[in-house]
Amino acid sequence: MTEILTHAQIWAALDALGERHGLTASGLARKAGLDPTTFNRSKRKTAGGHQRWPSTESIAKVLRATGASLDEFMALVASKSKRAARNARPLIGLAEAGAGGFFDDAGFATGTGWDEIDFLADADEHSYALEISGDSMAPLYRDGDVVIVSPSAPVRRGDRVVVKTTAGEILAKELKRQTARTIELRSLNPAYPDRALAKDEVSWMARILWASQ
Repeated sequence: MTEILTHAQIWAALDALGERHGLTASGLARKAGLDPTTFNRSKRKTAGGHQRWPSTESIAKVLRATGASLDEFMALVASKSKRAARNARPLIGLAEAGAGGFFDDAGFATGTGWDEIDFLADADEHSYALEISGDSMAPLYRDGDVVIVSPSAPVRRGDRVVVKTTAGEILAKELKRQTARTIELRSLNPAYPDRALAKDEVSWMARILWASQ
């Protein structure tokens, strides 16, 4: 039976090749002489939700830059194909996540418009991936990093969390304190202020389990 290469398999193979060389998606693009955002997960779909595939020229440049052969790359594609069903997690950019339709009232992934990421670390069945954008979480999380988030994991003081407000704002911070009426959040980047939110201003809060650093 002939197998058809999928959008997710090709991108997962590129990510895996980068990981072999200790490179993020942005680092891999830079090493190949491409714009640093070329391989960012937010660029893997158009604004209209259509899949955007890496060009053969981009893949050729990556292979030259890393010294990998085409056979090695295709072996990664095949490997990702075998593991995709077990390890795939929904993925969306943090900037997009504030829009409606991606989460239910408890913060669980729902609806359409999600991409997928091949994820190997342990996580519960309700976990999903968010791609960081901007510098508000630097230096801990950088632009293009991916965090795995679980809305069902217990949250304690000192945990890093993602919070969605009723106004649609998405925040990634550290839980400083939680009372019956308020949630206090410590900013990960000292250039940005801490936040204190009333409980009725918070739609949901989910714990960050893992980051692709």
